[in-house]
Amino acid sequence: MSLLSKLRCITVDVTGTLIAYKGELGDYYCMAAKAIGLPCPDYKRVHEGFKLAYTDMAQKYPCFGFSAKMPNIVWWKTCVRDSFVKAGYEYDEETFEKVFRRIYSTFGSAAPYSVFQDSRPFLRWARNKGLIVGLVSNAEYRYQEVILPALGLNKEEWDFGVFSGIEGVEKPDPRIYRIALERAGNIPPEEVLHIGDSMRKDYVPAKSIGMHALLLDRFQTEAAKDWREAGAIVLPDLVAVQELLESDKLKF
Repeated sequence: MSLLSKLRCITVDVTGTLIAYKGELGDYYCMAAKAIGLPCPDYKRVHEGFKLAYTDMAQKYPCFGFSAKMPNIVWWKTCVRDSFVKAGYEYDEETFEKVFRRIYSTFGSAAPYSVFQDSRPFLRWARNKGLIVGLVSNAEYRYQEVILPALGLNKEEWDFGVFSGIEGVEKPDPRIYRIALERAGNIPPEEVLHIGDSMRKDYVPAKSIGMHALLLDRFQTEAAKDWREAGAIVLPDLVAVQELLESDKLKF
């Protein structure tokens, strides 16, 4: 029997699957500094500084400070400050506040993101097929409440969202997928397909609780070869996912 005929729900990752950053994150940090008259920081250093700072904050205060009851804006202020410090830039409190406010505002809007052309059509196709559509993302609350609606990805495209900053659990913890199953109406995992772009965060944990899963390789990453060798179905975009599901070639 074909997989599509047995599916009742599809869950989808967000960043890298439905949307992407325009340019590199470090670009926006540097533009914020320039906007208040500071010399332009080195883009690459700031970008690398951010990766270090973000990793550190995610380890100390996971899910954007959920368990520590840290306000979202405080979590990001610490991360942004550390990003600049690790890149070799330190500003006085008044100057940093001006830079930070611009960065926080920018990343709470649609400005730094773009929606892949096939995202909205795929989500609408899935819902037209009678499938429940959920989003599962390691993201803070502004994705659900502000960013995705501003990008035109709203309740016409998806039924529920499971975001780590709201739930207090993040991928690759399988519990985030169990939450998704509950939100979908306690649907059995074998009737759900998850689509994402990470073997570790999407494919493995979803499969571990009995869901079906496949991976997108939008950017032709080197890791995709390993994914295929590990037995994962890897497709270039959501158009290919739709075509495969409609072809009835996926069976179980």
